[in-house]
Amino acid sequence: MVAQKVKDPHKKATKVFKRGFYEEAIPIYEKYIRKDVFPAQANFKIAESYRLSNRLKQSEPYYQKSLNMGLENDTAQFYYGLALIDNQKYDKAENQLKSFISQADSITPDYFVTYAKTEINNLEALRKIKEKKSHYDVVPVRELNTPGADYAPFYHDGYVYFTSTRSSNKVYKATGQGYSNLFKAPFTDRGIAFDQIEEVPNINDPNVNDGTIAINDDGTTIIFAKGNTGKKKGREEVNLFITRYNKRTEQWSEPRMMKINQRGYWTSSPIFSSNGRTLYFASNRPGGLGGVDLYSAQMDAYGNFRAVKNMGSEINSPGNEMFPFVHENGTLYFSSDGHPGLGGLDLFRATRVDGVITLENLGEGINSTYDDFAITYTYPLGGLFSSNRPSGVGDDDIYAFINNDPEYKVVDYFLTVQTLGNEGSEKVPLENTRVQVFNEQGKLLERFFTDGEGKFKMKVTPESNYLIVGEKPEYFTTRLRYSTNDKAVDKSELEKYRTVVNLDTTLTLMQVDTKTVFELENIYYDLDKADIRPDAAKELDKLVTILRDNPEINIELSSHTDSRAPDAYNMDLSQRRAQSAVDYIISQGIDESRLVAKGYGETQLKNECANDVECPEEKHQENRRTEFRVIGYDLEAVQAREQMIRQKIEEEERKAEEERIRKEQERRQQLLLEQQQNQQQEAQDSTQTIQEKKRVEENDSLYKKDDDGDGLY
Repeated sequence: MVAQKVKDPHKKATKVFKRGFYEEAIPIYEKYIRKDVFPAQANFKIAESYRLSNRLKQSEPYYQKSLNMGLENDTAQFYYGLALIDNQKYDKAENQLKSFISQADSITPDYFVTYAKTEINNLEALRKIKEKKSHYDVVPVRELNTPGADYAPFYHDGYVYFTSTRSSNKVYKATGQGYSNLFKAPFTDRGIAFDQIEEVPNINDPNVNDGTIAINDDGTTIIFAKGNTGKKKGREEVNLFITRYNKRTEQWSEPRMMKINQRGYWTSSPIFSSNGRTLYFASNRPGGLGGVDLYSAQMDAYGNFRAVKNMGSEINSPGNEMFPFVHENGTLYFSSDGHPGLGGLDLFRATRVDGVITLENLGEGINSTYDDFAITYTYPLGGLFSSNRPSGVGDDDIYAFINNDPEYKVVDYFLTVQTLGNEGSEKVPLENTRVQVFNEQGKLLERFFTDGEGKFKMKVTPESNYLIVGEKPEYFTTRLRYSTNDKAVDKSELEKYRTVVNLDTTLTLMQVDTKTVFELENIYYDLDKADIRPDAAKELDKLVTILRDNPEINIELSSHTDSRAPDAYNMDLSQRRAQSAVDYIISQGIDESRLVAKGYGETQLKNECANDVECPEEKHQENRRTEFRVIGYDLEAVQAREQMIRQKIEEEERKAEEERIRKEQERRQQLLLEQQQNQQQEAQDSTQTIQEKKRVEENDSLYKKDDDGDGLY
């Protein structure tokens, strides 16, 4: 028997398809269909050409025709379901994906099955997304858009940077569009200066797709994507390149490829964290959770980005996640077609609270059934994003948006507390007063020493209750309960993104004085009895708190009666009542040596209602009272305790600073260790690296030797 090589019936189209020239392959396959040359396979290849060139919507009828013609292909069944979703045929899509799952066998890739199940769950969540009220106003930036592709806007330091196929004289055969380049335009209070659009210098290559730029906060480092040459011997992957500004020479360095790339795979859409030490990007490299995942890379001690890490299943899905953006408030935005969405790529917001990440689809308006991606904020409540929705003028277009959601406006509440002390009849600011603030659960939130005006300021939250405790030698430790209930502002009436609400209150500390008498209000006894009633116990509990807060004072607790009844009887009754109150206080844990019970009967009347004087009940009530006064105060003990507390605070602050320094040293040592390990690994892999580089075509000058070990080719 003689083995014969099976001929490819679509040889010409296959050759073009394999090179990624999808726009060129489509009409060739259409000719095969008209000639009835394996039409099922030809329809499938047309569908794949549309999908692989980011036109999944247009692939639907071709997947359907290929399957109706009897094509048995898991890929066709699966992507047909996704194409139906993109075209809002949700019920049909769900049935198709369920059918695909039910027919899957041992050779069906697990990834497809997992993805299909995820999309079915996403369809169930779609109803809630569509019910979400949209607060976004969206308009196309028509002066910025062209009949080609304009996308990935990025705002930095008064300029809007974006990717566009405008002015390209060559056609990229994968999409039928021109090659993409990076452009910029001034962004002023009046908007984008459209008449001043220009190419970003020293970056663009007319024979390569350049796009998706990121600039660090101080504007000294630029990272951008470059790749997809479209040449027969060119590179198909996309890689990140970096260029740095030399302040001494006032020149930008030659862009060099970063080592966080992975050869043969797509790495793009970079963005810096707010401090510039973390780089986020998207890649379809092996080991991810889906097609394209989001990754992070950390800057090492030498300024190079290493330690690439997948951002995990909380962010990444079996689908595609790309175009990350970090808002000034730390919120991560990105685009995904794997999380519940309206179709195509949707924009999502990821927030972290107490270590838990929550994803939110931004909803209709800013999202559509088309691809919506690459958001950037030009000011806190608005900015730009990209979409290929039909309302544009070309392929991908740039849109402006404003978020009018009142709940998204930020309101910061600050409380200023002033501590006051009494000097005679006047109240004066008390500086250097130690103040502690607790929440309702008794957790210490803040600790301050007041300034020269007796003030301190702290951030508070609406609808919250606080306990504020002030302490200072020679003054009673005093408590103040403060509530922010009913102090929240109506966000719907605010015009600004950020509003500051300033609240204030005072905390008055009484000076410790053995001559001052304090009356306890609402201490009532049953007629002719000395038992402590429940309502009186609540009032005495306040005195218990004062004694606990001020352990260096001793008091006399006195009881007084009115003039009615014999003098001797009133004296005995008042003594029994005073002792009853003292006994109650002792029962609450106060040392009895700090308390003296004294009954004064009717000997210290507050008014003229003496024996045989007719007075109304209100006057007699003034004389029936319970009081206390300080009879002993250990000032030296107070000062010693205050000194001990201050030393403890200073020690805590010193230890905290030492811990911060220790952690910083550990971080630096870890970075140095990682650098050494990387260098050792690179040395071990040197032979393999040389062999791999030899396999790269000689005309690909973008791969360069890493002579200086800075993590760049």
